[in-house]
Amino acid sequence: MGNKIRPDSYRLGINKGWKLRLFAKKNFRNELEESEVIRKIVRERISAAGIDRIEIEKSNTNYRVLVRVSKPGLVIGRGGKGIEELSKAIEKGLAKILRDRKSTGKFAININVEELKRSEVSASVLAQSFATDLEKRMPYRRLMKKYLEGVMQNRDIKGAKIRLSGVVDGPSSIARKEWLSRGSLPLHTLRADIDYGEATAFTVGGTVGIKVWIYKGEI
Repeated sequence: MGNKIRPDSYRLGINKGWKLRLFAKKNFRNELEESEVIRKIVRERISAAGIDRIEIEKSNTNYRVLVRVSKPGLVIGRGGKGIEELSKAIEKGLAKILRDRKSTGKFAININVEELKRSEVSASVLAQSFATDLEKRMPYRRLMKKYLEGVMQNRDIKGAKIRLSGVVDGPSSIARKEWLSRGSLPLHTLRADIDYGEATAFTVGGTVGIKVWIYKGEI
């Protein structure tokens, strides 16, 4: 089971928390649609900041969005202008959903930006960085060794794995899967703290899916 589903969803309620927190008496589909619109807008606008986690809390018509990034300066902007523009973009996206439903309502957006500590290693940020380098036509084998060696230099990391799926070797090759790992990775152990991240690289040969697992010890 540990090899077939996401490690973070497998551990929900055990050592992983929920990324969406709300109380919906009815029409949970609408609440889920709104949260996905918020996530999509955040990823499109601040992907360069290295997004580790997006958490959303909703109470009545108030949205609290917590964004954890490795480069908070790119999100905040000069004088907080970046957060204002991001809030307006989210409000515009939610307003469009309400118009499509032919309903009216007001809502408030509160965005909090948290910095990822330098000592911490994030699987999501690593996957996004890998995708950026892969789009620059850098050799995938060299990248896999480089990133794994960099992760394993951290004493708190017990193991890591990177897996690629797609045309990884240019347009002249066929689609296949490549992976490389270091250390141990106990996916079936629920008390194991495993960070998981994924990204997509748009290369000349096509799209390449990137998955990253990082084992940070037992809780």
